[in-house]
Amino acid sequence: MTIPRELLLTHLLSQPTAPFREMHIQRIAREVLGAAGVPCFADPAGNVIVGVGSRAEYQSLARATSREPIRLLIAHMDHPGFHGARWLGATRLAVTWHGGSPTRGVNGARVWLADHNGYVITGRLTRARIAKSGWSIERAEVLLDSPLKPRPTATSLFGGFGFRAPVWRSGNRLYTKAADDLVGVFAIIATAIDLFGHRTRTAPPFIGLLTRGEEVGFVGAVAHFELGWLKTARRPVVCVSLETSRTLPGAIIGKGPVVRLGDRRTVFDPNGLQVLSDLAGQVLPEAHQRRIMDGGACESTAATAYGLPAIGLSVPLGNYHNQNLEGGPGTKGRHGSAPEFVDIRDIAGLLKLCRALMRPRLPWDDAWFAQRQRLKRNLRHHAKQI
Repeated sequence: MTIPRELLLTHLLSQPTAPFREMHIQRIAREVLGAAGVPCFADPAGNVIVGVGSRAEYQSLARATSREPIRLLIAHMDHPGFHGARWLGATRLAVTWHGGSPTRGVNGARVWLADHNGYVITGRLTRARIAKSGWSIERAEVLLDSPLKPRPTATSLFGGFGFRAPVWRSGNRLYTKAADDLVGVFAIIATAIDLFGHRTRTAPPFIGLLTRGEEVGFVGAVAHFELGWLKTARRPVVCVSLETSRTLPGAIIGKGPVVRLGDRRTVFDPNGLQVLSDLAGQVLPEAHQRRIMDGGACESTAATAYGLPAIGLSVPLGNYHNQNLEGGPGTKGRHGSAPEFVDIRDIAGLLKLCRALMRPRLPWDDAWFAQRQRLKRNLRHHAKQI
């Protein structure tokens, strides 16, 4: 990974974000892509569409007569966090939580608050109420470190767990308030810049979809699929979820990106997975992993629900949703608040696989041809035993 790429990554990781409060990630994505000459626009739900400049260009690419499938790379711009609800006093703010969270020791945990201009102030979480599901905070209060003058409207504020810095590096690890899924957003932006930096007369079969509100049920992705823009496609479409997913046995931080065979909800398209698995074996023969990443669900599930073939890639993530599961600096007891962390080498591998997925003439039409040939050879070898 070049220094400029790492600077882009850390810049993204430093930005405040929460479900439906993705404006800072949207702004950076559009600025960076625009400076690199990559077309992009916002769909009616506020998702950032990368690689085409309008709905007309999007549908023109989908309607082009070609056997090359569009690779629809998907990542989400939000991370679990809270929205301001109402003021309870000069330094007390009632908040509602959106997405997963730690469930133990959260009272007294440090938090940051931001608005549409950026970071505003820090504070501490108090009077947290855990949802009936038992896997997240439902609502809480935030005690601000000092009064805000002038005091903004409560609903203009949002936030999340805070640590010694928004992002910092220790060896090959990046610690941050929110890697999930800003690493995936980074991968799409970086892949798009690579593609359009070597652009030919023909538009590449690529669309990036940077979504909103994933942490509360794939809201941005579902809103995009509901637009129906892909229903008139004349060429194949393969959806590729790029996630930052909870580390699990067989999906270890630092051992390479994971070819995601499925998530908590479903397994993925076997033909697309075979293409992806073969590519990973060629590009990262000793530095990739394969696993059903069932620590959570991803936007490939949403794509599958809409009848689109879907596959996935994941970067293994420590302290998923800021829960102290793997430990590290700034943690607050088992299952308390903690910075998420990823390995820079896994991200570099993710970029290589994204770029490899854009190779022309991959065997999407007959992904199992090579395997079928091996099975036939084995059949001939044992033919006399039949």
